[in-house]
Amino acid sequence: MKTLLIVFDSVTGGTRQVAEAAALGAAGEPGVERRLLHADEAGAEDVLAADGYLFATPEMLAALSGRMKHFFDRTYYAALDRIQGRPYAVLVCAGSDGRNALRQVERIAAGWRLKAVAEPIIVCTHAQTSEAIAAPKTIPPDALRQCEDLGAALAAGMAMGIF
Repeated sequence: MKTLLIVFDSVTGGTRQVAEAAALGAAGEPGVERRLLHADEAGAEDVLAADGYLFATPEMLAALSGRMKHFFDRTYYAALDRIQGRPYAVLVCAGSDGRNALRQVERIAAGWRLKAVAEPIIVCTHAQTSEAIAAPKTIPPDALRQCEDLGAALAAGMAMGIF
């Protein structure tokens, strides 16, 4: 049995929705257990025990969220040189572009020497006012399907030993 670890943070619910959609997609793959953990709950032992990863973060102030950064801070050195070559993918939920949060996750994954196995998905909510930014998010069904497909593809590739 292989394990896909999905680590997420969510402030207004958008990133939780995309992470849950990815977990739903991965759920149907025999031979792959998926673990969906909030960034505050995930630790180094979870990272070390997993065979693949999906990191889901909101973009906040043009960066990955503080709780995702704290997750990486708490787990990075314990996993360094112990998880290289494992597959990963990224989901970003952003109000405008999400590229800087993505870049930060990619740099961390490069340090761990993880293997990117799918194009990242950036879900843009177009929240630009303080009210819209703070408001609970509802992610459109087509974006959730993309995230579900990513979870399914990552789990299938792990099950088949492709990555």
